[in-house]
Amino acid sequence: MNIAIVATAGDARRHHILSVARELGRGHHVTIYSRRDNAEGKPKTRVAPGVTLEQIDVGPAKELADDDMAPFLNDVGEHLMKRWSQDRPDVIHAHSWTGGLAAVAGAKDLGVPVTQTFHTVDPVHKDLERALGRRANAVIAGSGDEESALIRLGVPRSNIAVVPYGVDTERFQRRGAVATRGARKRLVHVGPLSPDRGAHTIVRALQGLGDVELVIAGGPEPEDLENDRDARRLRALAEQLGVADQVTLLGQVKRASVPKLMRSADAVVTVPREAATGIVALEAMACGVPVIASAVGAHLDSVIDGVTGLLVPPDRPASTARLARELLSDPTLRTALGYAGADRARSRYSWERVSQELVRVYESACA
Repeated sequence: MNIAIVATAGDARRHHILSVARELGRGHHVTIYSRRDNAEGKPKTRVAPGVTLEQIDVGPAKELADDDMAPFLNDVGEHLMKRWSQDRPDVIHAHSWTGGLAAVAGAKDLGVPVTQTFHTVDPVHKDLERALGRRANAVIAGSGDEESALIRLGVPRSNIAVVPYGVDTERFQRRGAVATRGARKRLVHVGPLSPDRGAHTIVRALQGLGDVELVIAGGPEPEDLENDRDARRLRALAEQLGVADQVTLLGQVKRASVPKLMRSADAVVTVPREAATGIVALEAMACGVPVIASAVGAHLDSVIDGVTGLLVPPDRPASTARLARELLSDPTLRTALGYAGADRARSRYSWERVSQELVRVYESACA
């Protein structure tokens, strides 16, 4: 198939889109169309076998929020229409409402099926997303929770396909290098430091865990931690609760180092209020590390409570502490959850499996 992916922006989505495209490129021709958001790079770049990135020179060459990109979407659509009239794709996969608007404009009168991924349902743009969801040949949800949100939005259930976010099971696996650690039991949190992402909940939980260390990877670069508001608040909370000597803030960790850090943990705790992708839980599961995850979003699909991990409501430090105590005191449970989690990540969430499911959605849209 000749697959066109329209991804106009979004740093957080870029890794996911590239990973999917690389896997699809093993058997199909994939072109990613993205608005140029930096002054570097060629207009057209081969990023992997079978995968080309085409950057569209529209608007300022810098990162823009979705709303700031809206004035440029017509121009992106016109560029795509000209491009696709010369090289017609078999199917289009648009990401976010910005990509959806550009894709619909570009595909006008060409008769090319459009599939749509929103990643999250945005209450500010729900009317626009409802219209795009009804216009698309298929809407691809990342989890059952997102599917329910789309149905509530007004997208027909028959138009929705659930294809989960994937994990790199080559990089994240049970065997491999392990980050250095001391004798204390170790909990690891990976992700932003804002209160909604769960790090504050885990710091509060430390009060009930005794001599346990918490390593937090995420936020700004290490040299910028002192000036970061969320990092300062987190440290102040740890001081206030008397657990500052148990908390280590690493700042942003290179992606290649994340598996080593996860494998050094007795458990990875990821308890955000929302989990559109649930990627941290998936990566920890793939590494064979037991997970305590918030019972929200994609976690409800990926983490089978008591089998591949433990689920807890978000913003519940006492409940989080209780589960962590149970896990840290029971090496047999940790081993069982770790093996089951790794097996589930490998069999259900590999990029190969995800790409196969996407191709089935594309083929159905074309039919």
